[in-house]
Amino acid sequence: MADRYPTSVPYRQATDGYHTYRIPAAVVTAAGTVLAFAEGRRGSAGDSGHIDLVLRRSADGGRTWGGLQVVAVEPRRGAAGNPAPVVLADGRIVLVFVRQGPAATEEKIRRGQVAADAGRRVFVTVSQDDGVTWSTPAEITGSVKRPEWRWYATTPGHAVVLRQGPHAGRIVVPANHSLPPAGGDNGTEGKYDGGHALLSDDGGRTWRIGYIDDNPDGYLNVNETTGTELPDGRVYVNARTDSTAPGTRCDAWSADGGQTLEPPFRPQAGLTGPVVEGSVLWCGSPDVLLFSGPAAPDARALMTVRASDDLGVTWRAVHTVSGLPAAYSDLVRVDGDTVGLLFETGSFGPYESIAFRRVPIAELVP
Repeated sequence: MADRYPTSVPYRQATDGYHTYRIPAAVVTAAGTVLAFAEGRRGSAGDSGHIDLVLRRSADGGRTWGGLQVVAVEPRRGAAGNPAPVVLADGRIVLVFVRQGPAATEEKIRRGQVAADAGRRVFVTVSQDDGVTWSTPAEITGSVKRPEWRWYATTPGHAVVLRQGPHAGRIVVPANHSLPPAGGDNGTEGKYDGGHALLSDDGGRTWRIGYIDDNPDGYLNVNETTGTELPDGRVYVNARTDSTAPGTRCDAWSADGGQTLEPPFRPQAGLTGPVVEGSVLWCGSPDVLLFSGPAAPDARALMTVRASDDLGVTWRAVHTVSGLPAAYSDLVRVDGDTVGLLFETGSFGPYESIAFRRVPIAELVP
């Protein structure tokens, strides 16, 4: 099994000064280097506190990894995370991410109990040397976050650069946010979740908001979102949801490069699994749409890659990693023959490590 599906471990719990590594994101550079991003969580496995955005690079397709790099930090020892990297046609790597203050938590932010400079703020940094060095992060919060939005998160996982049609070159970063509450609510209720996209038409220099899908009716409320470009030029987006709609996932398509959705997000009950992040990837030649995520219906376990032969309408399992605990993941095309899966997993809990598995793409198509 190990020879057939080579699996390496770029991040292990309690190494390099970090308690836990979470929130994987992966891209392959123009030079063929695999970049594996993650959140390095200093004090605990929790989602708040001192968290750095870290990176390991692989020059051999994800078989071995170089030393740990710190790509971005929150200067007050708060959190920097939710990496959303993308590789542009000119070889530059654009990385969008989010920061928050050291005392801020998701609950406090959703309740409106933190100041604006301690809440969720959005930044972008760029590498022009294959991920070795990164520019000073530039804040873009004012362009991509509405003043009333409280919680805010990019992807997590890789972002998308469009390769065809009238919007070729556009960067699309699926994201999510929360609305202020109404009535007697406090804002932590899932019905206030919503989805949107960040768009850039100039290589990441300037940004704006694309589609917005939020409706606090409690039926379907978009959370962490992943996307990919389909061969017909549409953008397919797939999201986590925890609401009264069937299943735990929803999806939608955009025919105008992420500016609007046609139709809005609807339930995707064909992807059985727990409430968790997932990843999608279009693999051209051979043509197949892939989704990765845990497949156990009621637990973060059973990491599985599923495939769609009809552009996201129906799905089938094509590769199961193991029955072990597993949570977040990201898919990347490593080369013409291989898909890479960067995923959280462990023997006794899903956050013990972040592993990278190489899967022959021939096994993922009919």
